[in-house]
Amino acid sequence: MPKVLISDKMDPKAAEIFRQRGVQVDEITGKTPEELAAIIGEYDGLAIRSSTKVTKAILDAATNLKVVGRAGIGVDNVDIPAASAKGVVVMNTPFGNSITTAEHAIALMFALARQLPEADASTQAGKWEKNRFMGVELTAKTLGLIGAGNIGSIVADRALGLKMKVIAYDPFLTPERAIEMGVEKVELDQLLARADFITLHTPLTDQTRNILSKENLARTKKGVRIINCARGGLIDEAALKEGLESGHIAGAALDVFVQEPAKESPLFGTPNFISTPHLGASTSEAQVNVAIQVAEQMADYLVSGGITNALNVPSLSAEEAPRVKPYMALAETLGSLVGQLTTGTIPRVSIHSEGAATEVNQKPIVSAVLAGFLRVHSDTVNMVNAPFLAKERGIEVREVKTEKEGDYHTLLRVSVKTEAGERSVAGTLFGNGQPRLVELFGIKVEADLAGNMLYVVNEDAPGFIGRLGTALGEAGVNIGTFHLGRRETGGEAVLLLSVDEAVTPELIAKLRALPGVKTAMALKF
Repeated sequence: MPKVLISDKMDPKAAEIFRQRGVQVDEITGKTPEELAAIIGEYDGLAIRSSTKVTKAILDAATNLKVVGRAGIGVDNVDIPAASAKGVVVMNTPFGNSITTAEHAIALMFALARQLPEADASTQAGKWEKNRFMGVELTAKTLGLIGAGNIGSIVADRALGLKMKVIAYDPFLTPERAIEMGVEKVELDQLLARADFITLHTPLTDQTRNILSKENLARTKKGVRIINCARGGLIDEAALKEGLESGHIAGAALDVFVQEPAKESPLFGTPNFISTPHLGASTSEAQVNVAIQVAEQMADYLVSGGITNALNVPSLSAEEAPRVKPYMALAETLGSLVGQLTTGTIPRVSIHSEGAATEVNQKPIVSAVLAGFLRVHSDTVNMVNAPFLAKERGIEVREVKTEKEGDYHTLLRVSVKTEAGERSVAGTLFGNGQPRLVELFGIKVEADLAGNMLYVVNEDAPGFIGRLGTALGEAGVNIGTFHLGRRETGGEAVLLLSVDEAVTPELIAKLRALPGVKTAMALKF
């Protein structure tokens, strides 16, 4: 009989589910790392929330451990690389808190509109300042959603019920999905200019970090009110304070901060600012939901081998895994590449297998492509939930198989439909099973994709490579590998360079200013 340890306080229904499914369970909370390491060797599964730290030392002591289940989204307290190396599946429950977080955003919106915290404090101080707190109605106001995924769509639904007009910015939001949600799809600049209220519902990635920067906050409508229940780091907090003090921003409510716990912040005490201590997921219903979900997922895995919401493995049988995993690595890399190089709405992703690639299980390959593609914009996506997220965002997924070999014994091609037309990348596996890029947007190029890279499209002309090398050298950036491809002599050329450190936005701007450069982007794998 499998045995699970629940090491953090969790709703009792979790233990009930384990027992109902034939899993032995112990609830032992509050242990020190040393105490946990002393007993973890007895268990096949470990169910946690945020208190238990699943470190490499704990994993080394967990000689029988097969799965770690996190009741909630964040897994910062789990050493996922160490778990992967030990063959331990790490699961989370990414959707258990959606309604709770959406409702908290709506609550903060009401609090901003009617200045509830300040009015409460004033009234309880005996002031009765009725004329001081002249609020605004939500009815007929425009709500701007930055992020229209699972939580954002719930907020939109509630806001429409309040008779608000909802506009949304989300690179993955298709026109069809926008119609279904009842919102207007807009670009970020339009949202900033039109929204009376702005609420953020996007993960923190390189693309979304400081999405409400000083410059973007300056583009907002005067009198805007801003709510963030998503992640700290999406808003420039210093610029937000300036906007509140100047009166350009009428109010702001943050449930999340760059530094947490936020026991000190320059924003504290700023007029028209409301803060809560990361309460987005903190309701009794949400805690019950995530406890039930993590118990069901872990029991499925321990009893029948089913894998749901795993962060480090796909759905695979033990027999096919060794053969499929190299293809999955190639697929995820190609998905990540096309995700980083394309912008705007992507209504369709196509995965084309040729030659030997058609002989392996296609489902994990498709999931790996989508995980790589979507991970550029989401930090909770994995190979299991990627197809669900793609469907939720209205992305059509096509699979094509051509058994006949082409130029390569085995080939994977990933194509996306963009406003500029179809864009595709292709790769193969070398004899050692290592992924290799062989085609990029119609240009033949052979390259390894790993670490920090630089992508440059330029006019094929003498002296360009020298100018590029000089610019990188002046910035102290060392080139690891150099890959070049071109359509024709004197035409368009593509450069892929691996570099020893991340390329800064300042350097990218400098490279884009070089004569002949059409595009320059930093990539990361």
